[in-house]
Amino acid sequence: MPREILTVQVGQCGNQVGSEFWKRLCQEHGINKDGGVEDFAREGASSVDRKDVFFYQADDEQYVPRSVLVDLEPRVINQILAGDYRNLYNPENIYVHPEGGGAGNNWAVGYATAESVAEDVLEKIDREANNSDSLEGFVLCHSIAGGTGSGMGSYLLERLNDRFPKKLIQTYSVFPNTAETADVVVQPYNSILSLKRLVLNADAVVVLDNSALNGIATSQLHIAQPSVSDTNSIVSTVMAASTSTLRYPGYMNNDLTGLLSSLVPTPRTHFLMTAYTPFTLPEGLASGTGGASGAGKLTGAAGVGGPAASSVRKTSVFDVMRRLLQTKNHMVSTSTKKGSYLALLNIVQGEVDPSQVHKALESIREKRLVRFIPWGPASIQVALSNKSPYTRSAHRVSGLMMANHTSIHSLFEKTLRQYKTLRARGAFLDQYKKQAIFADGFDEFDDSADIVRNLVDEYKAADRPDYLQWGEAAEEASSSAIGAAATADRAPVDPRERPSSRHAAAAADDYAHSY
Repeated sequence: MPREILTVQVGQCGNQVGSEFWKRLCQEHGINKDGGVEDFAREGASSVDRKDVFFYQADDEQYVPRSVLVDLEPRVINQILAGDYRNLYNPENIYVHPEGGGAGNNWAVGYATAESVAEDVLEKIDREANNSDSLEGFVLCHSIAGGTGSGMGSYLLERLNDRFPKKLIQTYSVFPNTAETADVVVQPYNSILSLKRLVLNADAVVVLDNSALNGIATSQLHIAQPSVSDTNSIVSTVMAASTSTLRYPGYMNNDLTGLLSSLVPTPRTHFLMTAYTPFTLPEGLASGTGGASGAGKLTGAAGVGGPAASSVRKTSVFDVMRRLLQTKNHMVSTSTKKGSYLALLNIVQGEVDPSQVHKALESIREKRLVRFIPWGPASIQVALSNKSPYTRSAHRVSGLMMANHTSIHSLFEKTLRQYKTLRARGAFLDQYKKQAIFADGFDEFDDSADIVRNLVDEYKAADRPDYLQWGEAAEEASSSAIGAAATADRAPVDPRERPSSRHAAAAADDYAHSY
């Protein structure tokens, strides 16, 4: 029996990405714009097509996304409701703040507003959760740089953790472009506050870096000026590919628990990077300029429609697996030439023979293309995923990499540096102090920065052979700090009991003693 997943889309970015994701899932499952099954999908429907993981059937037998759409201003959701897929969603699962003023790109405003409307939003989530036969977990789509996705997303993460302590929480988190001048001047503040909640309240975070997404659109898809629509389509391609083993199950990674447990060896190191190859664009758009209306219909290798334009002409299992290891195909702007892989999973789709996989793995091993952690067992895992019978592919083989790599700490270090620079000037703090969470000072900023700094230290330590001993020493230091906090009559929280570790703690202990 399929285990259901409930998607929560928060803010402008979260809803734009989510909208593209549902369009892609409809195409892959033969569902039309109104939720009905296409005629070609009714005949000889495959029993391995698990629509029920992400959809449920209404009383009229139309398929409805298991999704809750949330925003504090109406523009993006109004666009969705005016679009071709307006009849797909359950109107009861859409929440737009009645005042419609948004969060003003301020995390504190988003967080405070979420607190004031929490019951309205959580009632929608509770209803969907209760209507599921075997809910496995939640997927949160959001950005960490703005106001609603970061602030309201942070609050909902905390509440989901409290409300559903035994359910997995995975996020697709879009990180800001750190290489250019920020559109949101306070994005370092918003990012550092959001990162604290992602460390403490998520079981896995798929990091999607706007810098890398723009680079892929430019170099791989030859779009001179990538639009938001282009990058959102790239994200939706990754989301669809990463869930393919859940929707078209094979012999492994058939549920979210199995998928994530192989990628998160220790509780706090749960930030994942992805890569995909080959991307394609419908013919005629490959040299386009992006634009709000158009070139965002990225198809990946599982595209639909006519011939596609791509810089990749021929694919093989080895070629796909080799490309997935190249930094230019990664959705995070960090180089894996330094550091080590903690875990690595390739999801390969297409005309694949298992013997080709073994040969590819042997070639990668001989060429020493991958460096793994020195303190534990690790290897390249490969899942052969079935493909949708309803979409045409531009290539014989395509692949998605989901990996846990120590170099991701450099992204968090950039955020910390930008935060320190802004904080040292005391810039733009007045707008934050107006909210209750900062009324008594800026301890929340300091605490968030400390947690992110500890995360950076942990990823750096994971590169060393003595990582397990480092972990024991860190726990002893935490225990001492907890004792001091108790003496000061504070309510301490043991970091080993943080929500993010609740599902992985036992597995981490087994992992640590298995060699």
